[in-house]
Amino acid sequence: MADDLAPEEAALVFVQATLAGRPGVLTTARVLSHFGEHSAGWVGVAAIGATVAPRQRRQWLAVGVGAFLAHAAAVVIKRIVKRQRPHHPAIAVNVGTPSRLSFPSAHATSTTAAAILLARVTGSRLPLLLIPVMALSRLVLGVHYPTDVLTGVAVGAAVAKTVGAATQKEAVL
Repeated sequence: MADDLAPEEAALVFVQATLAGRPGVLTTARVLSHFGEHSAGWVGVAAIGATVAPRQRRQWLAVGVGAFLAHAAAVVIKRIVKRQRPHHPAIAVNVGTPSRLSFPSAHATSTTAAAILLARVTGSRLPLLLIPVMALSRLVLGVHYPTDVLTGVAVGAAVAKTVGAATQKEAVL
């Protein structure tokens, strides 16, 4: 069965064999999955930030807007590309998904946008560590191919750059 794996399927099997059995990995990946669903967790973080830091409200709201727009962009791309999620018997699917479409990963897209914008508003690079963690979690869960998450990261970065630039322009005006 392993001989009939495409390269991306083999990468998923490798990631799962290497990480999924380690204590806490699947649980953490599932928590991240639920947190990132429809960008809701990131929008919630942005709302809290806007409430507790009113002087930076515009930047905190940009985090939520960026995460939501990134998620929306991923959904539009998914509907155009229509790539099916991994389904090879050697790949364990460790979480439910709202659709069968996988390209790009909306979780990786919205998390990247949120993390970049969070780094901007907090002045710390620490939020950027969320990007590879979320991306890898999608592979551990068996719901995305590597190119799904890499493309999600690229789309999320583009959305964050656009939202960041728009927010800067509004602040200047």
